[in-house]
Amino acid sequence: MFNCEKLEVWHKAIEFADVIYGLTREFPGDERFGLTKQMRRAAVSISSNIAEGSSRVSRKDFAHFIEIAVGSLFEVVSQSCIGKRQGFLDEVNYQKIYVLAEEQSRMLSGLRRSLLETGV
Repeated sequence: MFNCEKLEVWHKAIEFADVIYGLTREFPGDERFGLTKQMRRAAVSISSNIAEGSSRVSRKDFAHFIEIAVGSLFEVVSQSCIGKRQGFLDEVNYQKIYVLAEEQSRMLSGLRRSLLETGV
């Protein structure tokens, strides 16, 4: 088993990406290389950075990758807002993303804090 697979936050990030993939399937075809691609890339980046960070020897390095994952999460939130404003996401699905993003953000912040508090 890889280190990342032991982390609940990584599993939640994979689930978050699944949700984003599912919801962006409903976006218009002409957005395939626009917002759809950007949201999917950012969503995948969250779990990818958790995984890469978990492979680092230094807790400080791991924390840095968690910061990058948070940035990617915030990208998805911003992109979701645009998707909603453009009529690609209804309020229910926008709120679904938002609530999941808030949970993911709390988990990532907690992990980062624990990595930095327990020594570098």
